[in-house]
Amino acid sequence: MSRAPVSTYRLQLRAGQGFAFAAGLVDYLDALGVTHVYASPYLRAEPGSTHGYNMVDPTMLNPELGTVDDYRAWTDALRAKGMGHIVDIVPNHMGIATSMNRWWQDVLENGPASLYADYFDIEWDPPKHGLRDRVLLPILGAQYGEVLENGELRLVREGGAFFVEYWERRLPVAPRSLIGLLERVHARLALSSEDLRSMELESILTSLRHLPNRTEKTPEARVERAREKEVIKRRLGALCEGAAEIRDAVDAVVADTNGKPKDPKSFDALDALLREQTYRLAFWRVATEEINYRRFFDINDLAAVRMECEAVFDETHALVFRLIEEGRLDGLRLDHTDGLYDPAEYFAKLQARAHPREPLPGERPLYVVAEKILEPGERLPTSWRIHGTTGYEFIGALDGLWIDPSSERRMTELYREVTGDQATFAEHALVAKRAIMRASLSSEVNMLAQMLERIAEADRRSRDFTRASLTAAIIETIAAFPVYRTYIRPDGSREPNDTQHIDRAIRHAKRRNPEMSASIFEFLRDVLLLRIAPGAPDADRATCARFVMRFQQLTGPVMAKGVEDTAFYTYCRLASLNEVGGRPDRFGTPIAEFHQKNEERLASWPLSMTARSTHDTKRGEDVRARLAVLTEIPDLWRRHVEEWRRVAAQHVTTIEEDVAPSATDEYLFFQTVLGAFPLLRGGEADFAARIAEYMTKASREAKQRTAWLNPNEGYEAATRAFVSGMFGDEAFVSSVRALADRLAAYGASNGVAQVLLHIASPGVPDNYQGSEAYNLSLVDPDNRRPVDYAALCAMLTTLDERRATESGADFAAGLLERFRDGAIKVFVVREALRLRRAFPELFIEGEYRAIDAGEHVVAFARVHGERMVVCAVARHPYRLTEGARPWATGDAWGEASLPLPRAGRWSSALVGRALEVTDGARVRLAELFAELPVALLTFESSTALRGAA
Repeated sequence: MSRAPVSTYRLQLRAGQGFAFAAGLVDYLDALGVTHVYASPYLRAEPGSTHGYNMVDPTMLNPELGTVDDYRAWTDALRAKGMGHIVDIVPNHMGIATSMNRWWQDVLENGPASLYADYFDIEWDPPKHGLRDRVLLPILGAQYGEVLENGELRLVREGGAFFVEYWERRLPVAPRSLIGLLERVHARLALSSEDLRSMELESILTSLRHLPNRTEKTPEARVERAREKEVIKRRLGALCEGAAEIRDAVDAVVADTNGKPKDPKSFDALDALLREQTYRLAFWRVATEEINYRRFFDINDLAAVRMECEAVFDETHALVFRLIEEGRLDGLRLDHTDGLYDPAEYFAKLQARAHPREPLPGERPLYVVAEKILEPGERLPTSWRIHGTTGYEFIGALDGLWIDPSSERRMTELYREVTGDQATFAEHALVAKRAIMRASLSSEVNMLAQMLERIAEADRRSRDFTRASLTAAIIETIAAFPVYRTYIRPDGSREPNDTQHIDRAIRHAKRRNPEMSASIFEFLRDVLLLRIAPGAPDADRATCARFVMRFQQLTGPVMAKGVEDTAFYTYCRLASLNEVGGRPDRFGTPIAEFHQKNEERLASWPLSMTARSTHDTKRGEDVRARLAVLTEIPDLWRRHVEEWRRVAAQHVTTIEEDVAPSATDEYLFFQTVLGAFPLLRGGEADFAARIAEYMTKASREAKQRTAWLNPNEGYEAATRAFVSGMFGDEAFVSSVRALADRLAAYGASNGVAQVLLHIASPGVPDNYQGSEAYNLSLVDPDNRRPVDYAALCAMLTTLDERRATESGADFAAGLLERFRDGAIKVFVVREALRLRRAFPELFIEGEYRAIDAGEHVVAFARVHGERMVVCAVARHPYRLTEGARPWATGDAWGEASLPLPRAGRWSSALVGRALEVTDGARVRLAELFAELPVALLTFESSTALRGAA
């Protein structure tokens, strides 16, 4: 059984920062107190990948990250320190952007007859008849005919194999499509029938003609075709190598086939050859309506795999299981599991295969967490054989603590005045989800509509529903879906709330579309709930089940693309709330709710991962912490926005009776610049360039003035010019710097407070690379910039030296005085992680007791037997101090006090000072926060605990 983590540290590996680089960090991470290193995907990915999610070969490590020996040295170093290891794997999809994916290349060569045809989620009988038994490849930069006649598509030979090249892509040629080409070669040579070379060429042609057709899908035919086509390639390659005359003839025919630019007729032969392929090359925009393979969201270069297929599961996990058996892997982080056909079945299979003996019912021998975003009120299915989620829901609850709810009205009024946007976030999300389904994901909707039409035609009561009406019903129901997906299985079993989620979506869709017949929605609801008429043929039941499974695989991408990747950029009342796992329409988290969520996690998912920042967060945790302070100063914020808008008026550009940037983008720009403004002088060198890149991405994600599918170069250029102009305007820069300076300490206080709450809360705290210091990054790829680990190592050394030579009070005072360098955050992270590592049972299993000390303190105790720890942090420090002092320490707290679980001697794990608590087991906040605005107390009930403190 793998060892469960007590804490994790996420590393983003990439070329130049691979296994050897990670091995060099082991001592540092051990010193930081981390128990498990959690790495981004490191199975072989597309060349140059900076993230690893476009895996092309799951059977080997990514060579760009180092050798097998490098990997072993790294994992050996981890084991030598007693540290564990978790890796992020991608079970839903694979990269297909290059020829590196041999499974996909085989499918392109052989179509449904490929040995790997069942590995990918391909609809071989899509709505467009011309795509039957073919794959649409939307990779062309322009219309097919234009690309062809420009000579951008070229047939090439390599030995006895032929490929179609399109710039850097190389696509295989179907074997039987070469018959015509080789016949022309034979005719050109005019060799005697008794010539051995002629006989061999004719024999190769005969073999091609007898090769099993690509529509022959029996296992025997597939194996025969796979074997014989390779034999044919070897024979043809040997013939070309051994007979110059034949080689020259083949190459001459290839050259003729490739045509000549400005001679359209010359491309007829190549066009004919391409028409015989098992793929149809198309303009990339065609993908929005006709693509017939399931993708990761709307990314054409990521093809979804059928993990429910036994062979796919076995081959994609063979290396992972071997690493687990070798003791090099202790757990898995699973990416995008909502895209899987049956997540529950997949999790059960993982647990069964990852352990040498059959697990007991419900047992979870392998540590597994799944990427899963829980919507308000949604519960993670307790039947899943995993240990929890990757922690997005914790981010939402934690962020909300620092939002002052009393300013919601004023912040909303300002947002509406500045942007003119009167819509609610729910309205933004609904519009965005509809738009996604009518644009980038319309092909997936079309395939669902075709399936639903076939179901409707099988019953006389639904036969008259048109495909248009069924398509509309699907779109409106998915747009109204309250969660990422339901989990109904082909046998009709489901999670407890699945029926409720579907009923709610149907009810809302009907109410929003009174012009549509209610009977269409009722029919769709019955299909989604697998309410099949008694006595219906098994084929009808199977068709309905297949529709339901595909429907469930689509609702998640629509939610993600519509909400996270669109509405989060169109509704920016307060950008810090627009976070994965967050709720932009929920202005803050009550303290009691935060405690309730912690208690629920401890009761149901004590080993669930929790997070502050991830590779998917829209902005770093300290950007959010600083922006939250704005809710404590809404009137001051208004004055600055009004001032900045006057400056901005000089830098906006009018384009076709509209302005660039839009008022919404401008308001997002103000928040982004303020939230991410560097703390240290000299850190602003590349800041303007980073903001410009961010604004381009943000405006494309919003899809209002420009978009990924249809970039508006004029708008984007004008927005970049706006950013440049604003950063070149000293009045703006000085004003932003002044406000950032004014908020810096309060934002840092929030940031350090959330670190302590995070590490002491139930669950397994994950620390994203570099976030032990201030994380002022923006959305990816900005958050994957290299981390200066040399500086962090030096900082730990300096902290140790100062703590050894200074009193606790002086040491703490120095941390506050020099807070801009991030040492205060690094110190708190290290001390909390070390304490957690020293007493894992206390933090993993220990009782959680909420402590009420008023609206300005978040506090709780963790209790396990005689061991007790109390975590307490300041909340809303600006309002508490009325902005008169940078830190909520000492007499800022007056006579307020905090109750402790027990009277006696307590010790500060951060300052090293003892507190004798007797009177009613209460401690004055002025004493608790005498040196720092955060406190971590340990009860001195034993020598062991006192020593660890």
